[in-house]
Parts: sequence; structure tokens; C-alpha cells
Amino acid sequence: MAKLAAFDMDGTLLMPDHRLGEKTLSALKRLRERDITLTFATGRHVLEMHHVIGEFSLDAFLITGNGTRIHSLEGEELYRQDLAPEAAEAVLHGKWDTQASMHVFNDGGWFTGQARPELLQAHVFSGFHYQLCDLKRMSAQHVTKICFCGDHDDLRRLRIQLNETLGDRAFLCFSAMDCLEVLPVGCNKGAALAVLSQHLGFTLQECMAFGDAMNDREMLGSVGRGFIMGNAMPQLKAELPHLPVIGDWASCNTPHILVPVEAPTLRPSCVSSHRAVATLAASGTRSISSTTSGINDGSTRGRPMPSILLPTGLRRLASRVCQ
Repeated sequence: MAKLAAFDMDGTLLMPDHRLGEKTLSALKRLRERDITLTFATGRHVLEMHHVIGEFSLDAFLITGNGTRIHSLEGEELYRQDLAPEAAEAVLHGKWDTQASMHVFNDGGWFTGQARPELLQAHVFSGFHYQLCDLKRMSAQHVTKICFCGDHDDLRRLRIQLNETLGDRAFLCFSAMDCLEVLPVGCNKGAALAVLSQHLGFTLQECMAFGDAMNDREMLGSVGRGFIMGNAMPQLKAELPHLPVIGDWASCNTPHILVPVEAPTLRPSCVSSHRAVATLAASGTRSISSTTSGINDGSTRGRPMPSILLPTGLRRLASRVCQ
């Protein structure tokens, strides 16, 4: 059984309307009751995440800013890393051939030079809001990260420009199809999870993680059990083809939460999947083996596999596929 579960937020744990569903909250609390340490690993700002976990009384560690900050259950800062000032300066004052909007983050919040009200929809629950300012006048000191939001193809071209300018002074990644992030060198969710797990006395093999975007790649690839959402970026699925894909968050009423109940040793067949469902249902958990998801199971054949909590509609669909 895993000792720590790390969850990405957007596209993974949050509903399509960017809220936490009641079934999700219930599942998270059941994990805590089983002494599973919870960690939310997100690109969101720690100011916003403190509000989220406070609102729902969730007992969780926070990895925020895509690995630039780690906070304890009590809100104590355990780790921080900022962009090198010269890298931040280059981005803030560069002349970029792009239509994307620039967004700067530091401990004071989220700053941008132009109003983008459509971006606030993702923060509807918390009320987290950007602050308008002249980005050219911002200090390059203590910048956590810089994001560009816009069309994906435009961002791909921008990434080439940024790479040519920054070289090895920053780490670039897509946190969503429409969001390109400039992060400190060595900063990602996987590196932050390694720091946190060591702090807690766990190994990464004792951790499990869930995600959907390229900013989840290092985290998913480093833990004992990584799970990719069905709605994940194609690039993520291509880079981690050995990991199970557990369902589309947009087609279901609640994200898929791993329940820490070990199924019997499974064969990659529908028959064994039905047996796993029956076994876990007897324990009060309605679930289905990840072998019914049509995944590459080469790395899990013959070993105990975790169960995936699925909404009723998806369970019925899996049942029909296996008939």
C-alpha cells in the first residue's frame, strides 16, 4: 500500500467546472483515514491553495508553482526556489514574437499587464485574481515563475524563442495546451515530491501520483505508481506509455481517485477484471481494475494492481466492453 498520494489539480482532481466534487472529497478523506499522506501538486499559487484546503478542511501537504514551493500541513514553508534574476529579467524585457499574454508570479500573487477575464473562470471557487501592472517595471528578484497563455501553436513557436534566449538558465514546460511556463532550473513536481518524500521519511517507490499534463511528467515517472488521466496531453501519454490511463475527467461526474485496496494478482483479461470488481465490491469499494482501460499493462502483468474508483456510467461502459 502506498504511503503518499500526490494529485495534480486541474484536469485531474478538479471537476470540469474547476471545483472539488463531493465524491472526490469523500474519497480523499477515506485515504487520510487509511493513513495515506495527501499532497496536492499543482501549478497554482500557494495563496490560492491555502484557501482551497482551508475551505474543505483537507489535511494535505502542498507542492505549488509547479514545484517552486513546498508547504507543510501547518502552512510552514519547507522549500522554495525562484527563477534566476537574470533569467526573469530576460523574459520580462524580451521582445517576443507572440500573441500570448504574459503572467508573472511571486510571493505577492499573480501579475499581468492586460486583463484576461476568461482566465478567471479556472479560479471561480477560490476567487484568486490577477493584479494588473506594468510588467516591464516589475523586479526580476524573487520571481517564482512566468507563464504565457495563448494558442498552442503560437506557444510552441515562442518556446523556441525562449530556449534560444535562456538556454540552460530556465526550465520550460507546458502545464496545459494553452499555457507555457518558465520555471527555475531543476524545478518540477517530481523534484519537489522527492524533497517532500525524503522529509517525511518515504521513498518515491512508496508514493503514487496522478496527472494529465507535461508538468506532471517527472512526478508520474518517478513514483512507484503513476496514473495518467484519459484527458491527458497526448505528449504525456507518448512519453510515459507504460503507465495506466484511468479515464477522462470531463466525461465523468467525478475524477478518478485511487482507493488503497489491493486487488488479487490479476491477468490482463476481462475475466480477471470482473473478478477484481467483485472482490473489491465485497469490501465496500465499487471499483474496476485498470486492466479494463485498454492500457499497456506490460509493466504490471502478474503483480497486484490497484483499483480505480469509477463513476457508475464508466463502470457500465467497461462492463459492456468486457462482455
